[in-house]
Amino acid sequence: MKNTPKTMNGLYENLGKLFYAVAISDGSVHAKEWDKVKEIVKEDWLYIDDYTDRYGTDAANQIEIVFDVLMEYTRTSEECFEEFKDFYLEHPHAFSSKIKLLTKKTANAIANSFSGKNKSELIILAKIELLLK
Repeated sequence: MKNTPKTMNGLYENLGKLFYAVAISDGSVHAKEWDKVKEIVKEDWLYIDDYTDRYGTDAANQIEIVFDVLMEYTRTSEECFEEFKDFYLEHPHAFSSKIKLLTKKTANAIANSFSGKNKSELIILAKIELLLK
């Protein structure tokens, strides 16, 4: 199945939810975790494909936008992970092996960015690993 711009924008929105789920899994988002998200989006995600949003900017920017919005609305890690999981199960074709690998790399980097990985972060990282096999 061919990926549409709408599907790919949804992908990046849901990746923002997933990365927020990793960061908030221990109860709060630390500034270093937010900085790590911004860094990896700029270094890696902006170059993964050529999809743009309705304003003509790189669709990968949706990762940062959604993450930032979620910090204001304080959704739970579980809620955000489940929304990502639902999207993944509905659109598995949007997840190339390259995107899966970068998703895992980003989630691990966020978890490592502040005081190493704690138990709650290890649990969500394991869920991500199992889902993205």
